Amino acid sequence: MIINIRVDHTIADIETMEHISSELRDLFNEFKREFNIQEYIEIATCNRKEYFIHSDSCTYDHTILDSENKKLIIDWGDTAIIHLLKMASGLESMIVGEDQILGQIKNSKKLSEKEGHCGKVLDILFTKAIHVGQVVRRKTKINRGSVSIGSAAVDLAEERIGDLSNKHVLVIGAGKMGTLVAKALAEKNLKAILVANRTYYKAVRLANELNGKAILFDELNDCLSNADVIISATDSPHLILTKERIEGFVNKNSSKKMMMIDIANPRDIDENVKELGVHLFNIDDLRGIANKNKKFRESEVIQAEEIINYEFDLLKNSFKLMEVEGLLADIRISMEDIRKKESQKANLKLVDIENSDKVIDNLSKSIVNKIFHDISLNIKKAAENEDFEVIEAIRCIFQK
Repeated sequence: MIINIRVDHTIADIETMEHISSELRDLFNEFKREFNIQEYIEIATCNRKEYFIHSDSCTYDHTILDSENKKLIIDWGDTAIIHLLKMASGLESMIVGEDQILGQIKNSKKLSEKEGHCGKVLDILFTKAIHVGQVVRRKTKINRGSVSIGSAAVDLAEERIGDLSNKHVLVIGAGKMGTLVAKALAEKNLKAILVANRTYYKAVRLANELNGKAILFDELNDCLSNADVIISATDSPHLILTKERIEGFVNKNSSKKMMMIDIANPRDIDENVKELGVHLFNIDDLRGIANKNKKFRESEVIQAEEIINYEFDLLKNSFKLMEVEGLLADIRISMEDIRKKESQKANLKLVDIENSDKVIDNLSKSIVNKIFHDISLNIKKAAENEDFEVIEAIRCIFQK
């Protein structure tokens, strides 16, 4: 059985996401103990945390598969598979159609392979999911235009303060999320763009792409007061901008109020800066932008779902056939053993006939191949028709 346990933006806000990770990990560890799970893949992004699990010994059990915490989602079987295919296609993202999730799924699979807990089933499942994500993006316009958390943050800034032309923007973080912000900002006629990052050369590289300026992380304080918009997107485990750090740069009575957008998880900016009059927004505030984006792509979503349903049927057939591969291999080995033994017996009786061993060997191979061909076709047909009683009967016949 394939099981998915997760918490994501559909049921949890950013604060819940930050605090529920440990509970999700505890539930995952309970699954591992209960079912002796060796095959699993973990996916973690700014607005989701998920585990995909496979175990032959795992059967439906309400006591394990039902969670009392309504902030967690547990799916199994076909529902879990469909969820992964939709996620890889960008349909489960806050910003529908975004491309980053596909790369994150690829990286999660690679990490699981490296750590030795991606087995045959999850390898097939995730390979198919990646393929589906690529096909959906190739055959639909689901990802056309600026589609990312970063672009949504820039859209939010424009929605709140108007045209960003001639504005000073400070981007904190030059990683993947900061780069997405930078790409969205590159299309604007900005007065100045500053990029700050703990690793300075990354800030320089990103600033060069924007015709902006890189600053050392220690220089942040010197730049805060001049920024019209601050967008923070680091991987830091702790706060970057605390209330104490910025209160010297904010004047409550000033007509110009600082705008901050925090798209990090965990968050970079202290919620208490709002007490200073700062306009602070986080990932939760992007939902309005996300809903507009989703409505814009409704027709593409329908087309994407048709592709997903088609590919899902193909995947199910692959799993059915995979279940009988081992059985077919066992039958083949059993027949080959019989062939060799019978060939040896016949050779002892035909020692006086020239090339008798070769003749008999070729004859016996031909017989086995013909018999095995029909058996193989019938077993595969039974698997596709989900006729498991037939498969089990054949398994019993050939067991030693």
